[in-house]
Amino acid sequence: MLTPLLLLWPISLALTWLVAQGLADKPFDRALEYNVQALAQLVSLHEGRVQLNLPQPANELLRADDADTIYYQVRDGGGEVLSGERDLAPPPYTGEGRPPTGEVRLHDAQLRGLSLRVASTWVRFTPPQADAPQVQVLVQVAETRSKRSVLATEIIKGVMLPQFAILPLAVLLVWLALARGLKPLSELERRIRARRPQDLSPLDVRTVPLEVVPLVASVNDLLARLQESVATQKRFLADAAHQLKTPLAGLRMQADLAQRQASSAEELKQSLQQIGRASKHATHTVNQLLALARAEVAGKAPFVSQTCDLAAITMEVVRHSVPRALEKRIDLGYDGLAPASPGVQVPGNPTLIAEMLRNLVDNAIAYTPSNETEPGVITVRLQTAEGAPVIEVEDSGPGIAEAERERVFQPFYRVLGSGVDGSGLGLSIVREIAMLHGARLSLEDAQPGRQPPGARFVLRFSARQAG
Repeated sequence: MLTPLLLLWPISLALTWLVAQGLADKPFDRALEYNVQALAQLVSLHEGRVQLNLPQPANELLRADDADTIYYQVRDGGGEVLSGERDLAPPPYTGEGRPPTGEVRLHDAQLRGLSLRVASTWVRFTPPQADAPQVQVLVQVAETRSKRSVLATEIIKGVMLPQFAILPLAVLLVWLALARGLKPLSELERRIRARRPQDLSPLDVRTVPLEVVPLVASVNDLLARLQESVATQKRFLADAAHQLKTPLAGLRMQADLAQRQASSAEELKQSLQQIGRASKHATHTVNQLLALARAEVAGKAPFVSQTCDLAAITMEVVRHSVPRALEKRIDLGYDGLAPASPGVQVPGNPTLIAEMLRNLVDNAIAYTPSNETEPGVITVRLQTAEGAPVIEVEDSGPGIAEAERERVFQPFYRVLGSGVDGSGLGLSIVREIAMLHGARLSLEDAQPGRQPPGARFVLRFSARQAG
């Protein structure tokens, strides 16, 4: 704030000087006007000749100024000097631009290097002869500018000298006011620097200035989101470590059993089979964790999308899942729109969409019982409703109780008593990817009122995204 104050001060000085010059000119200009009018009254026309009857007192009065020199001049219409200072130049308005008789005009002029202020007026006489032309006489009174400069200087001193005392006082007051106003911010900075890295509690908005409250509120909102993100990461790492601990412990136990000297070939084979199953389960869990992490990162980072054909992606996922369905004697089929049909194109990430559908189909295959007499049935449908694409994955399994339908979408949650190996991450991945693409995910009974009721997962995309 000191910089603009110091810049404004010389500007104020210049403006004050200009105003002071105008104020100083006004009283002396009025005196000049009076003098030129008084001198014009002394000019007369006698027998066709212009005469200046200047008494001695009047002459002495014109010369009686101690500070400035006063000049006068009387010219006829032809420009001949009749009386007074011969070197005084005529005014800039001559000829057709002459003012009316008796009007006084002021202008600046130079005389032998001196700056003058000049008042001039025209006097017109009409001769008694009818055919004689009018006689015009120019009367000028000039004065040097010493008194004006002195008065302007006094005005400047009267205005600017107090500012020399006021400016340091203003700087001091501004300094004290800013120091007092910024003290809460300095205190806030000190408290933030003294915080431990683990402390993400909100800042106290009651101790900061009112103008900074929105900024502190935004910082508190950021801290809350950061705290939630850190808590999610900690919970995710703890759950991931817990899920990986079981297969890794099984691997170590089976390896120890296989290394026993008394182990037979059959026992060694069984241990290797257990090691294979445990490593497969660990690999699946790691892959699911990576998929969930990719979905969460994609949701927080800038999302680059492209046009995705849901029909082509869904049919490709079903085609790759057929071998696994056949192993469990499950009838897996696709029922819906063909690729490139109207309304099946949406903006998104085709890899994530395929991962979402693959998890839904894998989940249905894992939890749908099937045998030769009663084969399980899984149907994947793609249709449009009100201009928006809708994907359904329906199975003939035991279904999910209504009390657990919201909890199955939480990471690592598994329905008790299902007897199915898994990591509990598949549906969490589905929900993350669905939210990322603006789709609503719901779960309902496939056949309400029947046993088993089955399960139907429904993905509803936005109508304004479909093309």
